[in-house]
Amino acid sequence: MTKSILWLRQDLRLFDHPALIAAVADGLVLPVFILDDETPGDRRIGGAQRWWLYHSLARLTEAFAEKGATLVLRRGEASSVLQSLCAETGIGRIHAIRHYEPWFQRSEASVADFAELVLHDGNHLAPPASILTGTGGRYRVFTPWWRALLGRMPPPKPLPAPERISGVEGIASDSLNDWQLLPTRPNWATGFDVWTPGQAGAKQALRDFLPLLAGYDGARNLPSVVGTSRLSPHIHWGEISPATIWHIASRECGAQAEPFLRELGWRDYATNLLDQMPDYHRANGKQPYDLFPWRDDAEADVDFTAWTMGKTGYPIVDAGMRELWATGWMHNRVRMIAASFLICWWTGGVASNGSGTRWSMQMAERTPPTGNGWRARALMRRSFRGSWRRFPSPKNSMPPPISANGCPNWRAFRSPIFMIPTSSASGRVIILPS
Repeated sequence: MTKSILWLRQDLRLFDHPALIAAVADGLVLPVFILDDETPGDRRIGGAQRWWLYHSLARLTEAFAEKGATLVLRRGEASSVLQSLCAETGIGRIHAIRHYEPWFQRSEASVADFAELVLHDGNHLAPPASILTGTGGRYRVFTPWWRALLGRMPPPKPLPAPERISGVEGIASDSLNDWQLLPTRPNWATGFDVWTPGQAGAKQALRDFLPLLAGYDGARNLPSVVGTSRLSPHIHWGEISPATIWHIASRECGAQAEPFLRELGWRDYATNLLDQMPDYHRANGKQPYDLFPWRDDAEADVDFTAWTMGKTGYPIVDAGMRELWATGWMHNRVRMIAASFLICWWTGGVASNGSGTRWSMQMAERTPPTGNGWRARALMRRSFRGSWRRFPSPKNSMPPPISANGCPNWRAFRSPIFMIPTSSASGRVIILPS
């Protein structure tokens, strides 16, 4: 019987997995996940992703076992590990979902030198290179790209998981625990219990979100209410496919699902840019942005540390950064504010012409002290979902606001949205240990 390797990366699911379906059709399947910290270089996954990966792989191992196959874990440079596996097993064909990150593509190119690498689409709504302008070019602006994508929608219907997977047995595997993916000293992930990694957790997160979907267009702007899907880490690790989300959301809410589907499209759009500009994660898309004067002195280092720790003295910025520390997640609107705050301070305000910064400033200037879900103290109370109890919350713990350092929009950051006193937050402000 023909044997093939299923090379898993950020596609940790059995449902709607074209590469898995093709491998099963070939015959015996050897599912493999490789922890590769070498090929990505400084883009290798960090601590929070390692926590998620541990739990997701644990669930995926169980799912493969239920179907009759064993998930093999190996560690090292991906193409070298796969070449060794091919030599060890005599397998010459590898099925995989196509990935677009440059380090994954480097691995794919190397693998194709020694094996028959069969790449399948399946992690996006449409292949990036298939969304073209009228003249056959690629898009770099979202709105016309989105219109072109809609012309290709809906995506293909999701594929069911195989009833049975005949696995290749007797292949040595690393122990997941030996990878030491979980934090211990200290265990900073105690607040991560708000998440359930794995494909079952992804499906449950989507089910939980469906009752909120019709009101998403308004609720997503209010950080102090539960109005977003919280699907992003599940999508990142491929525990649920965008096509699955698209079909279920459209079926449940019809046209009312469009604002959410549009946000789902932003992920494909970002991949479209990365596919055109492989260094986009480290280089500006436009060269004039290279001229921005960044602060680079001791004071900047102190301010940056204050920002990372949620100690800027601006409550909505600090609430978001502390939620990120506590749960690994930050609300999109708060993320825009926190990121714009950083850019404004680190460029001395030059980058405030960016759309994200302008949006943050406008919201700050327009929002009254008692503004609907935007109250920073409400965010500090609500967004941590109980994890605040794990941190001390001394009285008057909010530091004074860091100086403007030349930011021309500093008045916006002094507006009520940023400057709501934290003493009224009922003691529920997360204070990270110093």
